[in-house]
Amino acid sequence: MFGLQRIVARPAVGAARLAIATRGPAFTAVRHSSGSHASENESYEAFNSRYQTFFTQVEDVFELQRGLNNCFAYDLVPATEVVEAALRASRKVNDYATAVRILEGVKEKVENKLQYQAYLDELKPVIQELGVNTKEELYNL
Repeated sequence: MFGLQRIVARPAVGAARLAIATRGPAFTAVRHSSGSHASENESYEAFNSRYQTFFTQVEDVFELQRGLNNCFAYDLVPATEVVEAALRASRKVNDYATAVRILEGVKEKVENKLQYQAYLDELKPVIQELGVNTKEELYNL
């Protein structure tokens, strides 16, 4: 019924198992660095400067989202100047949803609600100028 078949376990053939063990794997996988991170020893100031410059030069949505993925992949929270540049870039390419997601990304990166509120307070003039709402404002959370 429904094409189900009974599966019967069969003992492995000893010679085949021995051949695989002596031959080794048929291929090896090598993961090279993608080069997306400029330097592992980059200072926080250099990181913020690099991404602020990147977001001011964004020309399309793909480039913006690629930059956001790279920026938020680090184990740190970008400075408000970087977040502001990213918000302006998202409105520049007319992608409102990404602007909202940037604020959500900041909320996920910070350690507590007070830090998130501090970011929102500092970015309030920019958020109002660009007409961006937070997820909480959109859904009355």
